[in-house]
Amino acid sequence: MRPLLSIARNAFIESLRQPIVLVVVLLSGVFQYFNTAMSAYSMGYRTFSGEVTGDNKLLFDVGMGTTFICGILVASFIATAIVSREIENKTVLTVVSKPINRASVVVGKFFGVMGATILASLIMIIFLLLALRHGVMQNASDDLHMPVILFGCGAVLISLTIGAVGNYTYGWPFSQTVLLTLAPLIVIAYVAAAPFTADWKYAKPEDFIKPDVIKACIASLGALVVLTSIATAASTRLGQVMTIMVCLGAFLLGLLSDYFIGRHAFENTPIAYIESVEPTRPEYEEFIEPGDEYYVYFGAPTDARITRGDRFFYGASPNGLGMITPGFEPVPADTDLNRTLLPEGTPSAIVILEATPESLRIKQYGARGVPVSRPPEAGDWVFLEPTTVDWTARTAWSLIPRMHSFWLVDAVTQGRAIPMSHVGLVLIYSLIQAAGFMGLAILLFQGRDLG
Repeated sequence: MRPLLSIARNAFIESLRQPIVLVVVLLSGVFQYFNTAMSAYSMGYRTFSGEVTGDNKLLFDVGMGTTFICGILVASFIATAIVSREIENKTVLTVVSKPINRASVVVGKFFGVMGATILASLIMIIFLLLALRHGVMQNASDDLHMPVILFGCGAVLISLTIGAVGNYTYGWPFSQTVLLTLAPLIVIAYVAAAPFTADWKYAKPEDFIKPDVIKACIASLGALVVLTSIATAASTRLGQVMTIMVCLGAFLLGLLSDYFIGRHAFENTPIAYIESVEPTRPEYEEFIEPGDEYYVYFGAPTDARITRGDRFFYGASPNGLGMITPGFEPVPADTDLNRTLLPEGTPSAIVILEATPESLRIKQYGARGVPVSRPPEAGDWVFLEPTTVDWTARTAWSLIPRMHSFWLVDAVTQGRAIPMSHVGLVLIYSLIQAAGFMGLAILLFQGRDLG
């Protein structure tokens, strides 16, 4: 591990010394400032209470996109400079000539590049949070949020000053010094500016403490980890321009994979969208015991042909992905659905007792009941058949990095809570994807002629 960590440390330092990293990070801050003036579209109309409302919804969307694109550029430029340029200049021969295997070289470079990319991305995320705290300027006459501007610009100016003085006096690398100084200072600036309103009064905690926004930002780092691994793998064989093109191509393919591949992996047809539900009795609320019944009300009338005894399936996705109800066989046509106490071994099912275009009455049927993790709830989709899986499409869909997994902005703008467990699963998914691309990078580098 010692050689690997030494390579990672050197790659991290060399990455921060690349002037393009500092340029992209500062440009991200400039773009976030302009976003506050260009995101006015709703005239301040608030459709619901949430962490971001009105014009700030578009500001968050555009701001996160800015951070995404800048992060891709940082990862691509750094990986090219650290890996492919060393191969072209033959400086990597100095490393591989020592008792260090090539896999350690690639993995060490990846960790160094990833560390620098995450550091730069954290700074850009704080720029985004400062822009959200400032809010959208709907009119030229709107007051600036002076605490955000003074603390944010102050942190940048102090970092640039320290970098310039350190470079002139002690010969410190300017870009590295500015980035390492700016990272803690911009965090301090946000913590100092967030509690204040534009006129320097203390704000309510809910005005500046936005946990779901933070969770969405953390999840976005997972995408940059995956793209860094792709950039590292591409840079073992390609130059700078082609590495950037591969990263952008992987990013676009990951955005479009749901439409071209994912929608064919799981196939089902919903008959209705659930607007509200309620148990027929309070003791049926958990919906796990035989005989439990629920009323399900639709958001709009359905034209599907539904008969008594039909199976009932539900889940959060309109294509049947992640169905809450497992597959089960239909009940025979002559079954007495009103019976509750059934002999051991009677197959379990969730059946429809009553149906109208606007609602259903459903029941847990069988000796034990169908095992479900939760009862139906508002926002679920209703199906009459289990979901079918196309394993070829599902395999391809699983191998391609799915960028929508890291994009939790829509959940925030629609006022939906983001569980921390979901963020954890997103980060685990990013590490698995990165491990796969690092395996590819090692294979590509093992056969590379370095002479």
